[in-house]
Amino acid sequence: MADIVIIDYGMGNVHSVFKALDKIADKRSHVKISNSLEEIKKSSHIVFPGQGAASECMLNISRYLDVTEFKKIINKKPFLGICMGLQVLMTASEENNGADCLDIIDGRVCSFENRIQDNYKIPHMGWSEVMQTREHPIWNNIPDKSFFYFVHSYFVDINEQDNILSKTSYGLEFTSSLFKNNIVAVQFHPEKSSSNGLRLLENFIKWDGQI
Repeated sequence: MADIVIIDYGMGNVHSVFKALDKIADKRSHVKISNSLEEIKKSSHIVFPGQGAASECMLNISRYLDVTEFKKIINKKPFLGICMGLQVLMTASEENNGADCLDIIDGRVCSFENRIQDNYKIPHMGWSEVMQTREHPIWNNIPDKSFFYFVHSYFVDINEQDNILSKTSYGLEFTSSLFKNNIVAVQFHPEKSSSNGLRLLENFIKWDGQI
């Protein structure tokens, strides 16, 4: 049984994530959308989805949540960041002339622009191969080099290479998922990634946050 909270901070289609989680959760589990710190504290699992710019994301988080308390909660229970939910974990982002992020993972959010050749369109949009770089419970029953769905113009560059869970190539090789203790985050959208995406979400809600 899991009590899953999807954090709604005004960015991204949280309802598609809700539908995917509600589909795979067992009957004893509960899935809800909330921006209440009290609801988040009561949950067993946290999902942080989203799209858009890191600076706007941080502004919205500060509007809805106490950032210091939110960071404490993130480090205490299984947490899944999706797309912007991955990028906002970094120290800082290049977007909008630079923005500070949550600084939970030592790294930066970098633009594809001027780093890949012109024949690669930005944003990176569509299905791409995800090459698993280490074992983790979220990969249970998901074959290596499975395809997942991406929509993004920025990628993360992290300093601790041991925290990388997978890489993907799109003009360059970038980190497509990572972990740190009880935290897992993915650049792709599991809620849009067919059976393997649903399996990853199911693996997450069965995970107790231990490696």
